[in-house]
Amino acid sequence: MALNPYFQQGAKNEQSLVQSLINEQLRMYGVEVHYLPRKYMTENTVIREVIQSKFDDAYPLEAYVDTYDGYAENPVLMTKFGIEGTNEITLTISRERWETYIQPLMKNEANVKLTTRPKEGDLVYFPLGDRLFEIKYVEHEKPFYQLQKTYVYELRCELFRYEDEVIDTGIAAIDDELVGDDIADGTTEDGISTILGVTQTLTMVGAGVTAAAYTGIITSGAISYFKISNRGGGYIGIPTVGVSSAPSGGVTGIATIGEMISGIQYCNLNVNSAFKSVQEIHIINPGAGYTVVPGVEFTNQGEGSGVAATSFISDNTLGIVTVTASGSGFTTAPTVTFPAPDSIAKTGIGTTAAAVAIMNAAGKINNVWYTNTGSGYTTGDLPIYATFSIPGGTGTGNFQFNEVVTGGTSGTTARVRVWRSDTNILELNNVAGTFIIGETLTGASSGATHDIRLIDTEIGETEEYADNFNIETEADKILDFSESNPFGMP
Repeated sequence: MALNPYFQQGAKNEQSLVQSLINEQLRMYGVEVHYLPRKYMTENTVIREVIQSKFDDAYPLEAYVDTYDGYAENPVLMTKFGIEGTNEITLTISRERWETYIQPLMKNEANVKLTTRPKEGDLVYFPLGDRLFEIKYVEHEKPFYQLQKTYVYELRCELFRYEDEVIDTGIAAIDDELVGDDIADGTTEDGISTILGVTQTLTMVGAGVTAAAYTGIITSGAISYFKISNRGGGYIGIPTVGVSSAPSGGVTGIATIGEMISGIQYCNLNVNSAFKSVQEIHIINPGAGYTVVPGVEFTNQGEGSGVAATSFISDNTLGIVTVTASGSGFTTAPTVTFPAPDSIAKTGIGTTAAAVAIMNAAGKINNVWYTNTGSGYTTGDLPIYATFSIPGGTGTGNFQFNEVVTGGTSGTTARVRVWRSDTNILELNNVAGTFIIGETLTGASSGATHDIRLIDTEIGETEEYADNFNIETEADKILDFSESNPFGMP
């Protein structure tokens, strides 16, 4: 039996009234979220798996929090494989607002697969919890055709787990989700990394600033140098140097192995190319008050053996070096020189001190250790300052969070997660290519330029379920979906 023609079934005015009432309710009781459409940058041709995606647009939109029953502690089931129950919320948005506001803005966007409705896989930024949620299902028929029309979209969302997507909306509150807990330097007070996803660490060369240091004079009984009588061999690690205690009232000297050498065979101890021998001993503290030369003993030798050395003492040597400016921009340890003692010019007797600079990973000078503390220095030589060679670094500027950096030689690109200017450590994500030591990285937004000094070959995965990345990598070696169907063409 046909519907009664004397009653309106879904008149347009009535539908508009219902939609307007819903829109008003959402504006009054909703939350202003941001909708982030997923852009598909790279896909496999066989099973259409998305390899790389990007989120660089964010549209503000009012949404009503319908349910948040699943928003609680994440019940992890099998941590080894990352099986868990994630936090969930259900949001309701206006269909009319989507069709008149968001759809026209997305319509001409490249790499967006669907614009006529919200899409599974897109993200929603929820400001009250400062979190990103991924849309898992879009319900578009609830309530079910009141007055023969639907008026809302129901978005069922789960807490977003970041992998290697590019998130660059230009809205700081959203983009900083890439660094957990919004910690700018990417590290908690306990030193735990909060950077999300797979990252690569580079140590850059800072701006060239020379170092500065000074020292004093030890008038009697200081260690002047060590003479190695047997280099030993078979060492995997570095042995420890021990020096006999100074007499009462004196200061015991401190020394360390300055350099190990490999590639030589001594008494067949270094047949294995990984084995090393002792090449040089450095003096950290010359001590004072020795009346006879102190003995030298080597401990923590591990598999190695045979190293032996003799110490020598002198009067009027240089003392512990105090570094007053660590400098920056050193690509290799700079040469260190000390002035010659006045006694050489006056009497021809004396020895000019010699030392080496100890450089940290950031290209700065931590310490200055002696190979020879010299002799013949007097108070007439004071003050005594070390002179360092000019650093070779020409780095300038500071990289900005989330900007693209490009290697000048390799053309490799990546995005900045954290730049620590004090240590010149650069944490990168979305690396496309392979960086080369010595090449210059340039920031697309900041214009900062720094040369690469060290590359951490261990790719860091800071996610809780790091094994997922390893499992996927190994699986890709077995089945390659990138070119053809590994199971055979139909």
